[in-house]
Amino acid sequence: MEPYPRNLIGYGRTPPHAAWPNGARIAVQIVMNYEEGSEYSIPDGDETSEMYLTEVPGATLGPGKRDLIVESVYEYGSRAGFWRLMRMFEERGLAITVFGAALALERNPEAARAIAAAGYEVCSHGWRWIGFQNMPIDEERAQMQRAVASIERTIGQRPLGWYCRYAPSENTRRLVVEDGGFLYDSDAYDDDLPYWVRVGDKSHLVIPYTLDVNDMKFSVPPGFTAPSGYYEYLKDTFDVLYAEGKTHPKMMSVGLHTRLAGRPGRAAALGRFLDYICGRDDVWIARRIDIARHWIAHHPAEKYR
Repeated sequence: MEPYPRNLIGYGRTPPHAAWPNGARIAVQIVMNYEEGSEYSIPDGDETSEMYLTEVPGATLGPGKRDLIVESVYEYGSRAGFWRLMRMFEERGLAITVFGAALALERNPEAARAIAAAGYEVCSHGWRWIGFQNMPIDEERAQMQRAVASIERTIGQRPLGWYCRYAPSENTRRLVVEDGGFLYDSDAYDDDLPYWVRVGDKSHLVIPYTLDVNDMKFSVPPGFTAPSGYYEYLKDTFDVLYAEGKTHPKMMSVGLHTRLAGRPGRAAALGRFLDYICGRDDVWIARRIDIARHWIAHHPAEKYR
């Protein structure tokens, strides 16, 4: 009988003590997705315009039709929302990770320079923001390599993390390990802590991401309909994990998109949340790569074999 390919148990009743720096009860990891200009679009040779994570869920003009409204919504993210979020992070001295689609960064060199100058981590979000689930393995490998080379040019260093658009293929993690230059991937949503997996004969680190503490819920029903609900969900998630962190420190991921959270009304709610966590003790706000390096140093793979 073939072994079951899923892990439904994880750490179980007693997760490891994360031992975050300075005794922090929670590690908060803020992700800003930068995808604008790499999404599905007729000018890039796709059969349809983008239909996902826009202000009008489900709207489509059909195959072959260029949707100028969707393009405009995405352009807001790169033209205005990005800079609003960047100012918010800078004002509070926060370290974040950018899930950067390589082509999007190429098409906005000023944004790429600002990300690099701020010292933010860029985790590879693929060459373009398109699905991987049905992609042939040779094409997926080539796009991964192209993304790495592109980000190294625009940011000044290669990405050490990987996260693709919904959903990864069954080959994606194997290709990440095969590449040899990644320290982690985030194509998982199954835990409140990092964990190790075996890929072939190698150990590989997974840092789970989030689809619930994510501004995408403003555009995917049922989800947030008002900034107040968004703030409450962010705060409640933090409060539960912070309380648990008294004995078992946890990690909280926050997912943002420049065209969504970068809108003024949503940015106001995000700002209130950032001020809330910045005012609490024993909170480590870190880049994803910082969490990866901490886990490698304090929870090496050998402990979990």
